[in-house]
Amino acid sequence: MSATVTTLQRSTQTAPPLVVRNPFDQTQIGTVGQSTASDVEQIVERARTGFRASRSLSRFARHEVLERAARLLEERSERAARLIVREAGKTIRQARKEVRRATMTLSLSAEAARSTPGEMIAFDAFEGSENRRGWFTREPLGIILAITPYNDALNLVAHKIGPAIAAGNSVILKPSQLTPLTARFLVELLVDAGLPDEIVTIVHGDRDLARALVEVREVRMVSFTGGFATGEAIARVAGVKRLAMELGGNAPVIVFADADIDAAVEACVSGAFWAAGQNCVGTQRILIERSVYEAFRDRFATRTALLVAGDPAEESTDVGPMISPEAATRVEALVADAIAAGGRVLTGHRRAGSLYWPTVMEGVGRSSELWSDEAFAPVVVLAPFDTEDEAVEQANETEFALHTATFTADLARAMQVSERLECGGVMINDSSDYRIDSMPFGGAKYGSMGREGVRFAYEEMTQPKVVCVNA
Repeated sequence: MSATVTTLQRSTQTAPPLVVRNPFDQTQIGTVGQSTASDVEQIVERARTGFRASRSLSRFARHEVLERAARLLEERSERAARLIVREAGKTIRQARKEVRRATMTLSLSAEAARSTPGEMIAFDAFEGSENRRGWFTREPLGIILAITPYNDALNLVAHKIGPAIAAGNSVILKPSQLTPLTARFLVELLVDAGLPDEIVTIVHGDRDLARALVEVREVRMVSFTGGFATGEAIARVAGVKRLAMELGGNAPVIVFADADIDAAVEACVSGAFWAAGQNCVGTQRILIERSVYEAFRDRFATRTALLVAGDPAEESTDVGPMISPEAATRVEALVADAIAAGGRVLTGHRRAGSLYWPTVMEGVGRSSELWSDEAFAPVVVLAPFDTEDEAVEQANETEFALHTATFTADLARAMQVSERLECGGVMINDSSDYRIDSMPFGGAKYGSMGREGVRFAYEEMTQPKVVCVNA
C-alpha cells in the first residue's frame, strides 16, 4: 500500500502507544500512537483544512474516489478479511462477508455523491411567486466526528466516512481502541484511491480525548455507534450540534405456531450467534407460541450445540471469540446470575479465555438483564407465549428497540404484528439481524437517534440550501 495515514505530531503531554491484541490468543498484532486532549486543537485544525479540501472536490471527483476505493477493497478483500479475523475475532467466513458489505457501502456512497444534489422547488405554485424559479441543494455540514465500535470494524467505519465524504464533509475518525488497525486500513485505502490525506483525520485515545472532541464547537455533527451509557454522556456535553447515534438493541423474535419451524430455527441460530453474538440486531429473545414451544426449543438447542467454537482463522469455525477475555467473563457472570434466579441452560455456558460457547436458556425471568438489556454476547433466551397480545407486549418491553422479527405463514397477521411492534425494523420470516446497506437503519425509544444506511446518513450529514430567482 503506497499511502500512509498521517500521524499527528505529539504534544508535550504524551500517551503511551496503544497495543492491539488478537482476541483469540491475546498475541500482540500491532501498536498505534495515541493522542490526548491537549492535541485537540491540532486535530481540529487539520480537519478544517480537510473540509476546505473536501468541499472543493466536485461531486464527480468524490464519486470517483469512493468508487475506486470500492474496487481497491475488492482487490484487497482477503487481506482485509484476515485483518478483521486477527483484530476483531470474527470467523474468516464472517469477515469475508463484512468486506463484501463494506465494498457495497463504498459503492453506494459513490452513487450518493452524484445522485442526491437536491431538487427543484415549485415556487410558481404559490400566489405571488409566479415569476420565481429555484431549487435547493444539499450542502455539507463541515467537520464530522465519527466514533465507531469494534464489532463491525470495517463496514461501520465505511458507513460513517463514506457518506460524509460523498457529501463534502471532513471527518475526525475515532475508531474503537480494540480495532484501530482495520479502521486505518480503510483510511489508507481511501487515500490510495485519491482522497486528499487531510479529509479524514484518524485519532486514537481514551475517553478524555473523545469528550474533548465532542465538546469542540466547530464539530458540526457527532456520529456514534456504541453503548447507551456512552451515547447519553455524549449528548450531555455535545452542545448545539447534530447527533446521530445507534445505541444497541435487544432483538426479540416471535415464532407463531403456523411458521416453518425448521426455517425459523436456522434463521434464529444465524441471527443469534453471528459474530459471537456481538451484533446490535442479533437475536436475543425468542418468543414461541406454546403449542410449538417444545419442538422449536429442542431443535434450536440441538442445532446450536452443533456450532463449532474456536479459532476464527479456521474455515470450519462457526463462532469465534468475544472481543476480550473480560467480555467473555462478563457474559459468563450474567448467565450465572440468571441461573441463580431460576433460569435453565439448555446448551453452552462454557468459557475458555475469550471464547464463550453459544448458550441457550429458558425460564429466565423478565426482571433479568438478559431479558431487558443488550447482552451483546452469544446468549439466547427462549420463552413461550399464549396469545398474540402477550407476545407483542413482551417483545416491546425493552427500551433498546432496533430490529424485531416474526415468523408466520399468515401475512395478514405478520402485517398486523409489525404495526404494533415498537422498533426500527421488522423482519418477517427472516432473522432479526438481516440488513442491507442501503436501507434506513436505526431504532426506536433509546435504540438510536437518526438513521444510518448510505442515503439516509448522507441526508443526516448535509443541510438544504435554497436558491430562489425572481425573474
